[in-house]
Amino acid sequence: MKLRKIIQHSNDGEKVAKLLKEHGLNTVCQSARCPNKHECYGNGTATFMILGENCTRTCSFCAVKNGIPSPPDLGESVKIATVAKEMELNYLVITSVTRDDLADGGAEHFVAVVDAVQKAGIKTEVLIPDFQGSQTSLRKIVDANPAVIAHNLETVPRLYAKIRPQADYQRSLELLKRVKEFNLEVKTKSGLMLGLGEEKDEVLASFRDMRDAQCEILTLGQYLQPTAKHHSVNRILAEEEFEEYKTIGEELGFKAVASAPFVRSSYKAGEIYALLTPDPGPKTVSRI
Repeated sequence: MKLRKIIQHSNDGEKVAKLLKEHGLNTVCQSARCPNKHECYGNGTATFMILGENCTRTCSFCAVKNGIPSPPDLGESVKIATVAKEMELNYLVITSVTRDDLADGGAEHFVAVVDAVQKAGIKTEVLIPDFQGSQTSLRKIVDANPAVIAHNLETVPRLYAKIRPQADYQRSLELLKRVKEFNLEVKTKSGLMLGLGEEKDEVLASFRDMRDAQCEILTLGQYLQPTAKHHSVNRILAEEEFEEYKTIGEELGFKAVASAPFVRSSYKAGEIYALLTPDPGPKTVSRI
C-alpha cells in the first residue's frame, strides 16, 4: 500500500513519524516542535530537514539542537526522493540545520536532494540558511531551479543580537536580492515570527525591506517558546493583528500572504505556490 494511502486511512500522525524514522530521515516538524506537526502528518505532508540534527548556530528562538554536527549523509538525497515518491507528494519542502562547518555551507548537498526529488517528478521548495553570505553557494541553489527559495528574516534588526546572534539582517536581505539577480523567475519567500518584542513600525519596515528585495511570499506567525531555556514570549498577538498585517502585506505588493498565529514558513507551502502560478495577482492564505 502506498504511504499516501496509509496516511489517509489513519488519523495518527505518529505513523508517519515512524516511517520517516525507519528511513533515517529528519523533519523540521519534529526538530523545531512545529505546532502544525500532527495536522500536516495527517495530510501526508512533511518538511524534510537535511544535513543532520545538530545546528552550528545558537538562535535563542529555535528548538533545533545545536552542537557538533555529523558528516553529511551522502545517501540522503536518494532516501528523501524514495520516501517522497512513496508518499505520492507533488510538492516537497527541503530545509536544513545551518552548517557553518562546511566549506559551502551544505549547498552541494541541497542541490543533490533537489535534483533527486525533481527527477522523481516532485516540485521542490527550499528553505535555506544564509551560507555566511557566499554568493557561490547561493548560485548553486538557484541553478538547481527549485520552485521557491525561502529564507526567513525571522525578526526585526533590533532583536538580532538576542534572537539570531550569528546571523545578520542585511546579509539575509542581500540573499533575497541575489536570488532575483541570478534568476528572476524563481519565487522568493521570507517570514517573521511575531511576539518577540518587535514594534509595529519595525515590522512594517521589514515588510518594505523584503519588498525592496522583490520577495513575493510573506509568512507571519506567533512565536511560541519551545522550552524554558529559549527566548520568552513578549506578547501574544490578537488574531485581528495578523489580519491587519496580512492586509498591509497585500497592499505593499506581496503576491501571497500567510498570516495567522500558527502559520510557519512551510505551512501549506504547496497551496501558496499554486496561488502564484495561474494568476500573478494578490492572493492570501490564512490559518485561523
